[in-house]
Amino acid sequence: MIGADEVRARFTAGGERYPLLTVEEFFRGNDAEESIAPNQYGFGRPELAEIGSRLWSFAEDPAVAWTRVQPHEEMFWSESGELSAEGVTMCTALAEEQVDARLDVELLMSEGVFEGLAYPLEDFCGMPEVPAGHRVLSLVWD
Repeated sequence: MIGADEVRARFTAGGERYPLLTVEEFFRGNDAEESIAPNQYGFGRPELAEIGSRLWSFAEDPAVAWTRVQPHEEMFWSESGELSAEGVTMCTALAEEQVDARLDVELLMSEGVFEGLAYPLEDFCGMPEVPAGHRVLSLVWD
């Protein structure tokens, strides 16, 4: 798992823009259950390892160019500064309904996917190229 200090260093190096993290960086070895969808943790949301597993499997689909984790803005401006995520973004040729079904957003207790990012595009750095026929979708939790 990537450390919060490394994420903040990328933020600074990127002109104070939020760095997109790989699924591997965020989920591998991360046992901080409240680092994503904290409002649903303890109320039926699957464990962090299950969310990561679903995202790794989804990323293997040929219709998925890449998947990244969007850091939560509060980790850069709060006192605690712990690693936390606002949501997950994916570059895919799949329709929103297909992504919702494959990830089982109901089980994940998510609002479902939508086109775009959780914050304005210009607030991010390190976004990979979007291949022709693909678009960027985000999976977030309220």
